[in-house]
Amino acid sequence: MRSPSVAGMATKNATKAPRPTFACGECGWTTSKWVGRCAECQAWGTVDETRPLRSVGRTVAVAPSAAATPITEVRSESAFSVSTGLGELDRVLGKGAVPGGVILLAGEPGIGKSTLLLDMAHRWAVAGRIVLYVSGEESAAQVRMRADRTGALTPSLLVAADTDLASILGTIEQLKPSLLIVDSVQTVGSGDVDGVPGGVTQVREVATAIIAAAKRHGIATVLVGHVTKDGSVAGPRVLEHLVDTVLYFEGDPSSRLRLLRAVKNRFGPVAEIGCFDLVDDGLVEVPDPTGLFVSRHDQPVPGTCLTVAMEGRRPLLAEVQALCVSTPNPSPRRTASGLDPARVAMGLAVLAKHCRVDLSKHDVYAATVGGARLVEPAIDLSVVVAAASSVFGRAAPGNLIAIGEVGLAGEVRPVRHVAERLHEAARLGIEQAIIPLGARNHMRANNGLAIHAVADVRSAIALLSR
Repeated sequence: MRSPSVAGMATKNATKAPRPTFACGECGWTTSKWVGRCAECQAWGTVDETRPLRSVGRTVAVAPSAAATPITEVRSESAFSVSTGLGELDRVLGKGAVPGGVILLAGEPGIGKSTLLLDMAHRWAVAGRIVLYVSGEESAAQVRMRADRTGALTPSLLVAADTDLASILGTIEQLKPSLLIVDSVQTVGSGDVDGVPGGVTQVREVATAIIAAAKRHGIATVLVGHVTKDGSVAGPRVLEHLVDTVLYFEGDPSSRLRLLRAVKNRFGPVAEIGCFDLVDDGLVEVPDPTGLFVSRHDQPVPGTCLTVAMEGRRPLLAEVQALCVSTPNPSPRRTASGLDPARVAMGLAVLAKHCRVDLSKHDVYAATVGGARLVEPAIDLSVVVAAASSVFGRAAPGNLIAIGEVGLAGEVRPVRHVAERLHEAARLGIEQAIIPLGARNHMRANNGLAIHAVADVRSAIALLSR
């Protein structure tokens, strides 16, 4: 029997059609066969067949478009920051928007992203600079209605209701704006690639083209991005790598407070926050938001304790509340709102073990005031003090704050930025502070505060009986 030749086998393999691949339209996960649910993002009905990539030859080296330059000879004048007119936004960005820098702004629907950007565009245009606002979700008339309501009407603010990438790039080339806002990047599509607007391929192509135009013309650019159910930016993860800055606009729907947080910033600090108040006619900056996170009591109330949290580089006075209620259930509840549930449970366990506080027959509810979210370890001591205050029925002094990380052995550990926290507390009229014993060596002037340095949780709880 004649065996097939090597040439015949090679010809057969060469003519064999490539196997199809399937990709998720939400996160880009790929698989060799179709499935109803994405194994990466757990979304249903988002996996579709994709065209196989064609193999091309090796990339041939060509003459560079720009010669390499010593870094000492690179001109840095074009990398300066331009104020946006919003102090809180400038705080988060560093000093303002950088020409050629691209910002990705993400947030839940209805949180106020478009309102914030329209206010930014208005203040930028009032300074005599051209702004191009590309709206892919609203018509130009709808944007005008919102501008009427927020007082953002100015001739230098140009609005284009368009979702075609080629048309948007043509408008950019024609107008050469100094600020470009695209609301949102998931609504823009390109006819040169497959997929629907918002898909992985489309979002990558649109973002790459707009970023290239922004870098080429030195245009400060803001791209609005949708978020998924878990709060992350929808679309490919590469989108966050392509841009220079990633901002999240957050807030409790039941509260007017809105927080702007930077999670990536090539031109400024990371983890800085800006505070805004959502009112009927737009957003109002809140340069001193401390009072929003503290409730007002005529007399000290059991189950409450003040603390100072660090949001980025900004100290914020906040209030932690705890309520301990007797329950006949064999498994008492532990509920936390605005706090890390795991750290709350750990603090309660330390309180029961090292302070002999029996919580086995108590439901414990712990929460923050004003919708603040406090998750740093420096909040541990205030949670423990508030819980002990509720159990004993003895109120902590209203002019006292507690700062410190609680360890499993019952010790109170030092935390960062103690001096800044105490300075903010003194500025707001606080008179006493409980801090870790080890933090005393790293303090500067205590601003007139009565300092109680404690080594363990038992010493901190003992202060309640004074």
